[in-house]
Amino acid sequence: MQKTAQAAGRALRAILAAARSLLAAMMAGGSTVVSMVLVICLIGLLIASPFGIFFSGEDSGTGYTMPEAVRTLNGEFTDRIGKIKAENPHDELDMDNAGNAAMIANWRDVLAIYAVRTTTDDTSPDEVATLTAEKLDILRQIFWDMNAISYWVETVSGDEDESDTVILHITVTVKDHLQMADEYRFNTERRKLLGELMQPEYQELFMALTGSYQDIDLSPEEIQEIIKKLPTDLSEERKQVVLTAYQLLGKVNYFWGGKSLVLGWDSRWGTPMEVTAAGSSSSGTVRPFGLDCSGFVDWVFYNQSGGSYIIGHGGGASAQHSYCTPISWNNAKPGDLVFYPGDSHVEIVCGFDSSGNILIIHCASSSDNVVVTGKIGFTMIGRPRYFTE
Repeated sequence: MQKTAQAAGRALRAILAAARSLLAAMMAGGSTVVSMVLVICLIGLLIASPFGIFFSGEDSGTGYTMPEAVRTLNGEFTDRIGKIKAENPHDELDMDNAGNAAMIANWRDVLAIYAVRTTTDDTSPDEVATLTAEKLDILRQIFWDMNAISYWVETVSGDEDESDTVILHITVTVKDHLQMADEYRFNTERRKLLGELMQPEYQELFMALTGSYQDIDLSPEEIQEIIKKLPTDLSEERKQVVLTAYQLLGKVNYFWGGKSLVLGWDSRWGTPMEVTAAGSSSSGTVRPFGLDCSGFVDWVFYNQSGGSYIIGHGGGASAQHSYCTPISWNNAKPGDLVFYPGDSHVEIVCGFDSSGNILIIHCASSSDNVVVTGKIGFTMIGRPRYFTE
């Protein structure tokens, strides 16, 4: 097992090197058979080892993928907290770390424990490159072992003229991979496998599996489809704003009060967090973190400018509107901002359909994601002072 741990770790790091060797051999016109065999053997070794977990991001015919499983278990986690709150009437809520610490802190640990435990099981070892209903149950058990929710109700007596105060305390006991290795009584060989799997170079691969990392680069085909909806004389600056906005299409949940001044993908997106901003029916609930409407607009202009410009200067939709010049709908250009009455919603003009109707890209609460729609509901349009024309 010790040799397996060392070989599996080396194999994952060697795949890229082998692929580069294969490319170099092809460029040189030499034989590629040996290189191809090497890559195939390395992949076979990985799939049979705990490192096969990194192949579980795609559906291999079972109908299950690891990112979907993570979302399912995150949902079960938030549902359980919601049920506890609903079944225990209270005046005050003490959430401790129950809102988000478990998801942010230990999903990588959960998956690493699952991979080692499953592939080295003494009675029925199994690969983890594919996910099935049975394996999802194993993952679920490990998840709850590492994120146990407990709660208790405290009644604080009031003064003579005051009623009692009922406080609901909810706590999550979060365990890391080392604690679980002790609890599951991992032997030396399994601990070495686990240690290799937890090396820093695999962090991005785990982030992809948990949905906390996505490659948001648009393909050349996607770019061409977007450009078809843009005027041919549109400035490069405006074109890049639109392309930047499309990078998040269908990928980020709506989250009341959600902001992000991060270049590229924000690793917090998709992880359950408590909605702390007031003024929404979702306030106080735990939901997958994402962006609200003005947060989406901020992220787009911040990323398009390379991190040098925040269109609302830290405010919401009203602040963003104040940094725009009013224009007529007939003068609308992709990159302009549109607003609901009272600045209750803001988003970006992203092109025109085949009939010449305006298309809007926005992070919509009704869709719980970034979507493209018509202009229905939007009554005002403004030209951001950001643009130089």
